[in-house]
Amino acid sequence: MSIPSLRRAAMTDTHQADSSSPEHGPLATLTPRIKAGVLAEALPYIRRFHGKTIVVKYGGNAMTEERLQRSFAHDVVLLKLVGLNPIVVHGGGPQIDDALKRVGKQGSFVQGMRVTDAETMEVVEWVLGGQVQQDIVMMINEFGGKAVGLTGKDGGLIRARKMLMPDKNNPGAQLDLGFVGEIASVDPSVVKALQDDQFIPVISPIGFGEDGMAYNINADLVAGKIAEVLHAEKLIMMTNTPGVLDKNGNLLTGLTASKIDELFADGTISGGMLPKISSALEAAKSGVNSVHIVDGRVEHCLLLEILTAQGVGTMIKSH
Repeated sequence: MSIPSLRRAAMTDTHQADSSSPEHGPLATLTPRIKAGVLAEALPYIRRFHGKTIVVKYGGNAMTEERLQRSFAHDVVLLKLVGLNPIVVHGGGPQIDDALKRVGKQGSFVQGMRVTDAETMEVVEWVLGGQVQQDIVMMINEFGGKAVGLTGKDGGLIRARKMLMPDKNNPGAQLDLGFVGEIASVDPSVVKALQDDQFIPVISPIGFGEDGMAYNINADLVAGKIAEVLHAEKLIMMTNTPGVLDKNGNLLTGLTASKIDELFADGTISGGMLPKISSALEAAKSGVNSVHIVDGRVEHCLLLEILTAQGVGTMIKSH
């Protein structure tokens, strides 16, 4: 079975068994000889990316379905074991919404951005920096990795400032969304120290301001900026779609900066994909070798994207 065949098998496999066991999943029916061939085909990619930093924005279905959670953790550990340096930046919108409901609070959004008052920010910190982050850390460690959780406040990682959003209904006016921030600067020293000691950093998108307050930051923006500052080889953003689609719903497997500008202008890219693609494009323009928008609903999508010629999404390059 070739790598493309394995990709098809992974995309159609619906086995619900424990993905940590080698007897289950898309490789279960392959002979040892075929498995060896699959590994041999991955070798050039392992060699090419050995020692390189790979930043992964983790979110969507891959964070909420146990089968996909385990597949993700398995992939991250395997990438580390073969010599790559993965960094995980995670979101947690659905988990925040659930937590707000439990405290009797309804989340509200303006132009797609969460309004974050002081009470909501407390919940955001507890959910992202506590519950969600520790679930990811424990699952990676369960598969044999050495994950460490961070927020942007740890080691001065992410300095933030309050974000004021232009009001699309009132030109010239700005909207105050509360404790929603944008990135002022990133100091990657703590991340580099963890990488040097063979740990896998797991980062929650919370920054701190000069006012001493914590700010909730879009996870796509954090992943993009960290990839840029660390001169990452790849930035991989996991989504609930096959990648970037054209107006007819067809997958666009490769995009350049100029093509993305066209897709922005004609409305093909809109809504929740705007910050994701904007961050991807900025990272590509700022030195990240390639950015990938991948379908997090596909088991082992990280391995398929990084260690095969086929990939499972859209690749974005600056030119």
